[in-house]
Amino acid sequence: MPIRAICRDCLWSGERRIDRCPSCDSRRIVGHDQLADLTIAHLDCDAFYASVEKRDRPELRDRPVIVGGGRRGVVSTCCYVARQYGVHSAMPMFKALKACPEAVVIRPDFSKYVAESQRIFAAIGKLTPLVQTLSLDEAWIDLSGTVRLNGGSPAFQLVRLQKQIETETGLTVSIGLAPNRFLAKIASELDKPRGFSVIGTEAASLLAPKPVTILPGVGPVFSKTLRSDGYATIADLAAADPRDLIKRYGESGLRLHDLAHGRDARAVSPDHERKGMSAETTFNADLTRAADLEAELWPLCEKLASKARRDGVASRVIVLKLRRTDFRIVTRRTSLAEPVQTARALFAAGRALLAPELGRPYRLIGIGMGEVVDALDTPSALFESPEARTLKTETAIDTLRSKFGRDAVVAGRALTPPGPGRRKT
Repeated sequence: MPIRAICRDCLWSGERRIDRCPSCDSRRIVGHDQLADLTIAHLDCDAFYASVEKRDRPELRDRPVIVGGGRRGVVSTCCYVARQYGVHSAMPMFKALKACPEAVVIRPDFSKYVAESQRIFAAIGKLTPLVQTLSLDEAWIDLSGTVRLNGGSPAFQLVRLQKQIETETGLTVSIGLAPNRFLAKIASELDKPRGFSVIGTEAASLLAPKPVTILPGVGPVFSKTLRSDGYATIADLAAADPRDLIKRYGESGLRLHDLAHGRDARAVSPDHERKGMSAETTFNADLTRAADLEAELWPLCEKLASKARRDGVASRVIVLKLRRTDFRIVTRRTSLAEPVQTARALFAAGRALLAPELGRPYRLIGIGMGEVVDALDTPSALFESPEARTLKTETAIDTLRSKFGRDAVVAGRALTPPGPGRRKT
């Protein structure tokens, strides 16, 4: 008989589903009739940045903690205590502090977060090479064909991995196990923090009553459109004629219909892994004026955005890089409300990051996208946000340039006359 229950505390396993472990009396049991058959998992670190800070500062254990960039910045992440006050990622800091005045605000220390991420992903990588990272704290894992290699079913390996990560790093993760990527990600959200949930053939009934907002790519604006069109729940989308959905929403309509039925054919692809991407340029002569620096920034944004669209990725973490005349590197980053992949959005974010750094000469400027994600999972991929409208325009420009050359379409900003010291090519 296949294993249908595993204790998350002592790793006992059994052939029947139970509520309490017969070995250690724990109630932390993973139980499902298909537990031995499912191979696709989604692992998500719980409030990662904030959890790292709380681990390193035990006196903050019961305090609301926000990790973010100053009073005028945004929330990168926050602990679960702060979330009880309504604080959430990408919220403007002034709103977060209004909702939770007693919060402890900590500036992000990305070198520390990267180091912890590497420890966690090193442990995952020992189980399988089929790991697709979404960010520093999130990944899909395909454990197909690893039973003999790792001495247990994928479910057992994941329970053991979750326990190992908590023991070795002091951080907790939530895991979802399912037949495909979409359902695995849904499962990982069902029991946070420190959760382990499984979705199998019951997916349709589980999804049916849930709001359309749980679907990847359906944000507040698009969900409002769907509700006004009569699609408030997953069941509404599942019952719809796919031809009607395609007529209303294009290719995204067919994807909505598939997801509503729990279908997702995307493979876990390690080749898709990319922590970030960037473009930069060094000047022939040092530049100081805002207009000159912005004129150099724009074509970099176009180049980076075009590559992001070709690769099918987007990001809400934008990084500006500057090199001073003494060769010191200055990096500034911001988190946007939604992932983007257009030059206009990159430029707006980069120009905002540049403004406080003006007043001294620079010899290099660069723009980057950190923690890139699959563009299909972004809200702007589906609804008519300003980013989506700009995306249509820039995608059309990509097509024209591929046919007739890069100079076939030139943005007005790119026609700015070169100032002193600026490159003329």
